[in-house]
Amino acid sequence: MTTMTDTSNAARFREFKMPDVGEGLTEAEILKWYVQPGDTVTDGQVVCEVETAKAAVELPIPFDGVVHELRFPEGTTVDVGQVIIAVDVAPGSGPAAAEPEAPAPAPEAEAPKGRQPVLVGYGVAESSTKRRARKGAETAPPAAAPAAVQAELNGQGTAAVPEARPLAKPPVRKLAKDLGIDLATVTPTGVGGVITREDVHAAATPKTPAVPSVPEPSVEAPAPVQAPAPVPAGARETRIPVKGVRKAIAQAMVGSAFTAPHVTEFVTVDVTRTMKLVAELKEDKDMAGVRVNPLLVIAKALLVAIKRNPGVNAVWDEANQEIVQKHYVNLGIAAATPRGLIVPNIKDAHDQTLPQLAASLGELVATARDGRTSPAAMAGGTVTITNVGVFGVDTGTPILNPGESAILAVGAIKLQPWVHKGKVKPRQVTTLALSFDHRLIDGELGSKFLADIAAILEQPKRLITWA
Repeated sequence: MTTMTDTSNAARFREFKMPDVGEGLTEAEILKWYVQPGDTVTDGQVVCEVETAKAAVELPIPFDGVVHELRFPEGTTVDVGQVIIAVDVAPGSGPAAAEPEAPAPAPEAEAPKGRQPVLVGYGVAESSTKRRARKGAETAPPAAAPAAVQAELNGQGTAAVPEARPLAKPPVRKLAKDLGIDLATVTPTGVGGVITREDVHAAATPKTPAVPSVPEPSVEAPAPVQAPAPVPAGARETRIPVKGVRKAIAQAMVGSAFTAPHVTEFVTVDVTRTMKLVAELKEDKDMAGVRVNPLLVIAKALLVAIKRNPGVNAVWDEANQEIVQKHYVNLGIAAATPRGLIVPNIKDAHDQTLPQLAASLGELVATARDGRTSPAAMAGGTVTITNVGVFGVDTGTPILNPGESAILAVGAIKLQPWVHKGKVKPRQVTTLALSFDHRLIDGELGSKFLADIAAILEQPKRLITWA
């Protein structure tokens, strides 16, 4: 690259770097460019879509001008801090003598530990993200510190000095990870500005969420199946790079499967009355504007069962050898998307009424299928539901989300012969499967919890009597 010495010409160009769109991410893949060299852009205009290990995100440009150069083509994995686009902010002032001067390399900052999404086991894994060598890295400047990236996002001409790392002992940092708390947002009360365990617990105190007003689309139908790429004639195999969400899924699932001792229990239940309740709720004026389906009632049943069996809503803290009891429920719902299955969660689902829960489910799934789920929406889950029944599957043995201790799989609801009041009759029947961490949930607690969910679905009036 030619070095520019003409300061007036240099002032014409602004460079936009790959930001850290999640907490501690080190790279992202450019999925699509929305602009090309010569296009005019304005402050806040989306110029590209990128995929991280957590989600697909659209990036807005923080200044006005004309696109001078796209530094990387679509499909390229770029390190955080690398310049991805150069913009001429003073077009019409004469030809550019050369390309903008590359900024001096900034010292590599240690990537903070992040939280990554997973697939069946769905949720977020607490593990450090690792930097992967990028093709052509020998010609690109090293990644800038996150504060420098933020300076570019704010439209500043120079990079800010990175902020000091929050002061906290390793067990407190581990606690913050388990609770999904960013230590930078915690107010320290310890001596010398040190963050204590009490500070983290105070920051994790749930707040009542706003009631979503977006009507819910169907949460029962799986995402549209994308047509597979054509296979060349004579090809005997196809190699697919493991990256982005799929890479995070694989790492988290291996970690979960070989860390927590899984136990899975099953129960088959007559849900005929639940299906009748669903039909009645669809006609209820209080449920107008939201979609009602069996998953809504199942989610509410799980929340009531947690209230009766609070020990299920906990997590094992290996570093401190403690069981961390959660007094709130962030309910994860597995959602099929074109890029795979992700699990955003409904914050403080235990505080929501049935109409609020229905609206939250709709907004959550619609956002996920549009590929717009934010990393924050996938962090901090406490328990998960995976509805494998939408694919016609009877049951499964789901893997726990790292940081959680229970996951409920819901099988297909089918009309089957069933003994009802002493006679064999056709009834709506499904199979539930509960996987749990046997370190803190023993067989008695896990069985009671699963039995309570089944009892509510068999007699949904218990949503009132047990609430």
